[in-house]
Amino acid sequence: MARLIIETEKKKGKINKNIYGHFAEHLGRCIYEGIWVGKDSPIPNTDGIRNDVIEALKNIKIPVLRWPGGCFADTYHWKDGVGPYEERPTMINTHWGGVVENNHFGTHEFFRLCELIGAEPYICGNLGSGTVQEMQEWIEYITFDGTSPMADWRKENGREEPWRLKYFGVGNENWGCGGSMRAEYYADEYRRYATYVRNYGDNKIYKIAGGASVDDYHWTEVMMREASHLMDGLSLHYYTRVCKDDWSIKGSATEFAEGEWFSVLQSALYMEELIERHSHIMDKYDPEKRIGLIVDEWGTWFDVEPGTNPAFLYQQNTLRDALVAGIHFNIFNNHCDRVQMANLAQTINVLQSVILTEGEKMLLTPTYHVFDMYKVHQDADLLPLMMDCGEYEFDGQSIPQISASASVDNEGRIHISLCNLHPTESAEVTCLLRGNNRSKVKGTILTDSEMNAHNTFDNPSQVKPKPFDGAVLEKEELRALLPPKSVVVLSVE
Repeated sequence: MARLIIETEKKKGKINKNIYGHFAEHLGRCIYEGIWVGKDSPIPNTDGIRNDVIEALKNIKIPVLRWPGGCFADTYHWKDGVGPYEERPTMINTHWGGVVENNHFGTHEFFRLCELIGAEPYICGNLGSGTVQEMQEWIEYITFDGTSPMADWRKENGREEPWRLKYFGVGNENWGCGGSMRAEYYADEYRRYATYVRNYGDNKIYKIAGGASVDDYHWTEVMMREASHLMDGLSLHYYTRVCKDDWSIKGSATEFAEGEWFSVLQSALYMEELIERHSHIMDKYDPEKRIGLIVDEWGTWFDVEPGTNPAFLYQQNTLRDALVAGIHFNIFNNHCDRVQMANLAQTINVLQSVILTEGEKMLLTPTYHVFDMYKVHQDADLLPLMMDCGEYEFDGQSIPQISASASVDNEGRIHISLCNLHPTESAEVTCLLRGNNRSKVKGTILTDSEMNAHNTFDNPSQVKPKPFDGAVLEKEELRALLPPKSVVVLSVE
């Protein structure tokens, strides 16, 4: 039995819609084949961008998209990706398989994609191998409304008006692939580079500093102490694997027993501790919580699908991934006072994707459906939630059986998202809705009989949301029976 208490008339803060953001890196088949097929492709497209992908991303109201990396960002020189296609030089993707890219998807194409799907662009700049001048000129090219060498070049390349650019990351993982820097060194480099990420006209840039890997609390301490006055956000990267303490043990995306199921969900729940401890450090230097914690890389990282290029990080996506997504969203929602953006890694064909493609075929993964179900929380107000739930025990260890969060939208509808993490046992939930005057409840559920259920190109609808009729509302009491291994979103109105 799980007992919840939700204060329906008390609001704890706004859930930033950008918590439901995405990340698209030049890695494997994410950009080329996944998003970009070219204007002459027989696959239906708009200006070279797949129409089926456009519609799918619009449907889940993707709020923000991070590009071009990732590790790729700190080897990317933006000037190679503008101008006539035939004049763009090729480049070697040294981080991801050594493949040669033709640079046909560059700045103009990225902003066109964001326009088509209704997302804010989030660009990650090259601090690792780029210069201050190169970063400054990219901002000028994108946002300056006037006469200057970069603005004039943008106009020559077909874009008369400047774009709006709100989010800009000054480097990526500079403790690793972005330069193998110490926190103290990167803090100084960030201060130098960020100075030249200027605001032109009324375009105001939200500057995001490269933050810690997992539990590197020293990195957060140094960055907040030395550079917090020059940043608006600080990133955090954490990937869920079978063994959170050993990077080499990732496990299979589809072939696993209950032990791997348990350890992956346990690993996902570790995000709560990471956010709390990094937030505690940030609170010391920023008690007003002006600076957002930006979890701009998160998701599952398993072994690649057999027979695929190891450097392309192509993995399937099962019901287990859906539970991981639900856990993360509940954690992010409940920490919306500090977490202002999160970006799933990655959008298409890489790691925990929401979409997989194969030639002209496209399918939606279980993770996609969780994004669709949880989009009701975007820009809603978080409601206080207290929970006493049973434990899911396995091999002498335990985790909470239920993960949950709740919000109220502008129309007064309450949405409660619930994940039953147990693979074989149902969960009886009783929820006291204090102050509730609503009389109807309806729901949506994502589940399957198999732990490793997933969608394939032969069976693309194996795992998909269905109406949930297992909830009853009587005045202030809501009761629901959650099937094993399920994600449920209830609407009370």
